[in-house]
Amino acid sequence: MNLEIEVKNIRQKQLFITGIGTEVGKTVCSAVLTKYFNADYWKPVQSGDLDYSDSNKISEWTGENTICYPETYCFQLAASPHQSAKEEGITIDLNEFSLPHTQNNLIVEGAGGLMVPLNDHEFIIDLIEKLNIPAALVVRNYLGCINHTLLSISALAQRKIKLEYLILNGDFPQDTERVICKNMPSEAKVIRIPDVKNITKDCIENIVKQLEKIDS
Repeated sequence: MNLEIEVKNIRQKQLFITGIGTEVGKTVCSAVLTKYFNADYWKPVQSGDLDYSDSNKISEWTGENTICYPETYCFQLAASPHQSAKEEGITIDLNEFSLPHTQNNLIVEGAGGLMVPLNDHEFIIDLIEKLNIPAALVVRNYLGCINHTLLSISALAQRKIKLEYLILNGDFPQDTERVICKNMPSEAKVIRIPDVKNITKDCIENIVKQLEKIDS
């Protein structure tokens, strides 16, 4: 079985999509889970790409019926949020973040990895802890991904943040996948997302259909 995911008997699904680093495919995975759970979407901080933000991508890839809530902070510079904010004379305040009010399922997408700074003292992991929702960790194969994955899993465990899903995005060597899966929490479920070269709405829908077939 390639994809494991449990959605039955859940009143409301809330997930914070984080990654083991930048450019590991968090937005693609967020689109898949937004479509799969028929969820709303929220990007708390957007740094750069304001003309084609992650919210824009989610709308394009999942359809116009998806509700995308406005970002709490948007910055012009494509950099770490704390640096992007400083360029505009702003200090990100963790107290400004709160989950959108919705009865729908909700996918929240972070920026980069867990230790990406929001300001000089607080990081993405602090935001997850404040929002008090489970995490889904996106992993992509590259040299060093085992180290980055296990450190991320350890950091979540230290904060007592539930890791609900480990998302393996793309192809993985068998030995790499085995070590990662043997060292993740026993209650976490694995989702495998195929490597996507040209991301379109149809592509996202096809991946979601695969998930639905396996869950049925």
